[in-house]
Amino acid sequence: MTMRRIVAVLALVRLAVVTVVALPVQMAAVRLALPLATRLPVWWHRRALAALGVRVEVIGAPVGDRPLLVTPNHCSWLDIPVIASLMPISFVAKAEVATWPLFGLFAELQRTVFVDRTRRTATGKAANELAERLAAGDCMVLFPEGTSSTGDVVLPFRSALLGAARTAIAGGGHERVWVQPLTVAYTRIAGMPIGRAERPRVGWYGDMDLAGHLWGVFTAGGIDVEIVWGEARPFDAGTDRKALAGDLERAVRGDLLARLRP
Repeated sequence: MTMRRIVAVLALVRLAVVTVVALPVQMAAVRLALPLATRLPVWWHRRALAALGVRVEVIGAPVGDRPLLVTPNHCSWLDIPVIASLMPISFVAKAEVATWPLFGLFAELQRTVFVDRTRRTATGKAANELAERLAAGDCMVLFPEGTSSTGDVVLPFRSALLGAARTAIAGGGHERVWVQPLTVAYTRIAGMPIGRAERPRVGWYGDMDLAGHLWGVFTAGGIDVEIVWGEARPFDAGTDRKALAGDLERAVRGDLLARLRP
């Protein structure tokens, strides 16, 4: 066994121990609606990133105003611990994530809103749940691309769930919801710039095997990722959600290309 694999095995064991300790505490905190339920995941994700050898550099900051909806680009399952390590936050995810072994449980304990995009009525229900969470002051993350990519491109942003922001205004007594673009740029593996050929080592998309990709990250020798908080946009009763989606997409694409440019 190579030294890199030995280090990966030890890191995996360390992460397993941390998870065994934190998991029952988080389950109780979520069940009892304790404030710890929002803070403990941040602690866990930071230790998960340390075990994975992922180093995060943050440029900018989230706005302090609420309600806040964050709209990042989507490259990999790795985006979840990277973003969740920044602050107390919850996600909007496709319904099938809830069925994934272990990852589905983690998503539920992160208080994720699940969306079944194959059923129009289910999408409306998810939008209402998202609106309730926003109106209650929760910071929510929505991946507007709807799927993951190689990490060096930004796919078109879909506007459907942005409509939840308008519902949050109507139902929560808020004048506006803030929508903030967030760019996730994976820049280096083992200290070397990530070229097109190495993108699949970070990006998880298509029909890639999750277990194999996870092990590949553990044995990568360290991954550097840059997070860029863009300028928050106000979403009020008169905002055109399709125009806003296009604006957010352009902002994220511009920041991604800036971080990846040699």
